Order: sequence, then C-alpha cells, then structure tokens
Amino acid sequence: MKIKKSQRLFQQSQKIFPGGVNSPVRAFRSVGGEPRFIQKAKGALLYDVDGNSYIDYVGSWGPLVMGHAHPQVVSALKKAAALGTSYGAPSEQESILGALIQKHYPSCEKIRLVNSGTEAVMGAIRLARAFTGREKIIKFEGCYHGHSDSLLVKAGSGALTFGVPTSKGVPEAFARLTLTAPYNDLDAVEKLFKANPQEIACIILEPVVGNSGCILPEAGFLEALRALTQKEGALLIFDEVMTGFRVALGGAQAHFKIRPDLTTLGKVIGGGLPVGAFGGRAEIMDLLAPLGPVYQAGTLSGNPLAMVAGIETLRLITQKANFKKMEKNTRNLAEGIQKIAKASGIPLQVPYIGGMMGLFFSETPVRNLEDAQKSDVPRFNRFFNAMLEQGIYLPPSAYEAWFVSAIHKEKEIEKTLQAVKNAL
Repeated sequence: MKIKKSQRLFQQSQKIFPGGVNSPVRAFRSVGGEPRFIQKAKGALLYDVDGNSYIDYVGSWGPLVMGHAHPQVVSALKKAAALGTSYGAPSEQESILGALIQKHYPSCEKIRLVNSGTEAVMGAIRLARAFTGREKIIKFEGCYHGHSDSLLVKAGSGALTFGVPTSKGVPEAFARLTLTAPYNDLDAVEKLFKANPQEIACIILEPVVGNSGCILPEAGFLEALRALTQKEGALLIFDEVMTGFRVALGGAQAHFKIRPDLTTLGKVIGGGLPVGAFGGRAEIMDLLAPLGPVYQAGTLSGNPLAMVAGIETLRLITQKANFKKMEKNTRNLAEGIQKIAKASGIPLQVPYIGGMMGLFFSETPVRNLEDAQKSDVPRFNRFFNAMLEQGIYLPPSAYEAWFVSAIHKEKEIEKTLQAVKNAL
C-alpha cells in the first residue's frame, strides 16, 4: 500500500493547521502512523490520493447511513445548488425536514435547526437553565457533547483520546457548574442531586455512548434517570447526534421507549452536511427568541443544501428495508468478529445496537469510561494498523464507535471479517 502523496500532503498541512488537521482524532496520533488523505468516496468505500481503497466504518462519524454519495442525495444537492447555496431567510425545505424529524421523534413538539451538534447541545442546555431557573448540569464521564466550555469536563471523543478530559482554556467557574457521574451508575447521580438540592437544571447524556467506544445502557438505567429528573424538577436531555436514525428510526428514545424533555440531533439529519437541531416540549422550546427571552441565532441555520441532503437521506433510511439492512450488516459484522475472537481465545467485547458497534480488547463487558480505559488500548492500536493495511478504515481511536451503513455489501462484510482474522 503506497501512501507517498498522503504523507506529502500531511507534511504540507502541518504548516497550515495545528497538528495538520481540523479535528484532533483525524491526526492518527493515538494509533500511530499518519492519516490518509481522502480524494473521493462512494457507497461503503473511501479512496485516498494514492489510489488505495478502504471499506469505511467511520461513515463521517455516523451520518452516512446510506453510504457515501448516494445518487438520490447527490441529485437533490445538484438541483438545490443551482437555486442558491444560502438564503439567510426561511425556506419550505426547513419545514419538510422538521416534519420528517417530528414524525419519528414525537418528543420534539417544536424544533430549532442549527449548524452542528455542538450548537444543538449549547441551545438545549441554555433552554434547560432558563426553564428551570437553575445553573448546574449533570453529564456522564466519557460522554462527548461538543466542544463548548461547560461540556469539556471529563469528555469523550478526541478529548479522551488525547488524555485531556478537561480542556485547557475552560474557566473554572464554568467547570464548577458541570457535575459528572460514571455512566450506568444511578447511585452516583442520586448523590449529586442530594448534594445539590434544587440546583440541577438537567441531566444530559448519550443514551448509547458513542464517544468512549460503543457502551450500552444497563437495563433500567435510562428509565431510572427519567423518573429521577421528574422527581427532582430537572430536565432530561438525550444527545442523539450519533444515535438518531441509527439505533432506531426514532433514535434511542424509541428503542428504549423513553420520552426525554429535550433532544439534540445532528449529522444524519443533514445527510452528512453541517447541520444540527434541538427539540422538545413546546412549553420549553417556546422560550426561544423570537417568542421568548432565550436568545439563539445562526446565519446558516436551515441551509438549503443541508436541508435537501437531510430530507433525501431520511427518506431513504426510513424505508424499513434500508434500516433493516443496516441493522443486519451491523449484527453480521459484530457477531462475526465475536465468533473469530472466541475461536482464537482472544478476550474481546463487541457491543452493538442498530447501526453502531464498538470493539474493546477486554475480558469483561464495558459499562462505563473506567472499564473502557482498562481495555488493552495498545493492542487495539496494533489491530487498527493491521486492518488499515488490509484496506479496512476504522475509527482511529480505541474510544470511538464504528458505524455501519445500509450500503455495505455482504462481500465487504466478509472481506472485513477475513481481515479481522489476519489482524488478531
């Protein structure tokens, strides 16, 4: 596998961008080696500038449930671009996309479109504080909710990969308003409420963690959080930026049959273009300007290109045959890896749900960040590079979920499993 042009481009990019990249985990620092510079993508495949192809399990970090450059999405984008790339004014496409979201997320009685998952979470938390009149929030260790100041406390994703769970540049005053608990630990959450009576505005969490690897909620955990927030007068926010239209068509809240007060979405609702949204109970959402006193705005919110890409993507994935294919692909890959590991006597945990999965070199199931950090990360790094050399593109971190699409073919899953045999 030749990567000379990628290496040359990386050397050049390091003179322009910090670390040579525009998002930390792309730098490959945690797994070793250098990033591949991608030239194009189609279906389940990535193609780098050196002519190598890879079966992709990153999927732009989750949104590409229908694979790269789906013809229906590309066609819609071409037509939309010819009509203008940004209006800064309302368009019908916004309402069409909003209605599609509401159809599958009945908890989102009203919605505000934004430009990223980070923006969506910022808006949701500001609303929760305004609605409750409280300032403190609870998040879970290893959950990543974007890079706003108050949420880079014991965060996941790149912050975890690079050993900076609390980012420099975050004022202590902000950090003091963010309380943290281990995921799947209800007792710890109850203690935080007792220690901070009438002070906690909300609990925010990834209902299925995707930013410490894929970690599933234990039976009754989410239900208990719902009951506890209602008892304490706090709001429950589900960050479904990763799980939306991927764990189930209605996200984790549909799968686990729990109705949060607020929901954040992103990525998939724009078909991979920059987009985000937050929605919830009408009485909370109506606090937003121009109706209420909570200010939030965005010049590019509801961008027409993102809207049409999202509309077409959601129309495709909400066809039951497509969603079932994504689930089947994920199940076949995860269970195939488990079978190989068991036959080889290698301790490996491969949790999966819907169209996302994870992989931990661990003797025991991973239920929180502490367990994830006890897994054999150096072994994962060797596994990652062995897979990359065989043309399998995985998330370049032991602390990230894998994303499977409805477009992955059986032969691509089989090729991946053969690569796993060789890599283990």
